[in-house]
Amino acid sequence: MRHRKTPFIFGFLVVPVVLYIFLVIWPYAQTFGYSLTDWPGAAPPRKFVGLDNYVALFKDSAFLSALQHNLLLLIVLPLVTILLALFFAFMLNVGGKSGTGGVQGVRGSAFYKVVFFFPQVLSVAILSMLFQGMYRTDKGGLLNGIVIALGLTDEQHPWDWTTNPTFGLWCVMGVLIWSSVGFYLVLFSAAMQSIPKDIYEAAMLDGAKRGTTFFKITLPLLWESIQTAWVYLAIVAMDAFALVSTMTPGSYYGGGPDHHSEIMATLLMRNFITFGKAGYACAMGVVIFFITLVLSVVSLRVSRREKIEF
Repeated sequence: MRHRKTPFIFGFLVVPVVLYIFLVIWPYAQTFGYSLTDWPGAAPPRKFVGLDNYVALFKDSAFLSALQHNLLLLIVLPLVTILLALFFAFMLNVGGKSGTGGVQGVRGSAFYKVVFFFPQVLSVAILSMLFQGMYRTDKGGLLNGIVIALGLTDEQHPWDWTTNPTFGLWCVMGVLIWSSVGFYLVLFSAAMQSIPKDIYEAAMLDGAKRGTTFFKITLPLLWESIQTAWVYLAIVAMDAFALVSTMTPGSYYGGGPDHHSEIMATLLMRNFITFGKAGYACAMGVVIFFITLVLSVVSLRVSRREKIEF
């Protein structure tokens, strides 16, 4: 019987595996190969240059600046997003008053879940247009309207947001956090709903407060979901091309003269399309791939814990 199953399973796996090799593995291999050449992009590579592109890469101040910005995103985006999503998920599931109905979320929790999840149905283009209106660098922008109304500035001197070297990347980071919290709130809510309410009720009968139940019960039982969320958000932090390139003026072509909003993905596209340095851009892509791979593996290894069953 076992020998009969082998051809059957192999028959179902061979096509997906071939497609995966052809559509995923082969392009990665090609990218690595092109990174060792002086490929201009529009024509075949002229000559083999070895590791020259990689040596030049780590001497490029623009790339090092972009790498620092990605690392900042990598620290702030997962941390803030996960903390906010955990807080809201806890409040919507077990943060309400416990009475005859047992432990429950705040009133209207189902409605709040829909509201928080709403940014997930918006495309990146819509998000960009929406927040460009909020960040407008004149009195018509929402944020400038607020700071003018508060008397922090006047109509002749509105604040620059996305074009400001200090605010630019943080403005994009705020949009990424705002648009991501809802998804992970729903993810953590689904995980919390699988935790028996009896555990919370027993803890509260023993005198445990909300904070204690969160750190002693909710957090340990949600650890695998948090681990998954961290890896996915780390991948988002290493990319973020669409929002940065559309929201920060000039970022697609360099993030301004000081590269204040440059990330590795925008720098890659600028070198590939604008400067015709496709081989150099492929080297950046390889570096981004290995950084993301290493971060994912390290995150999974470091955050590994013994599975808690209930």
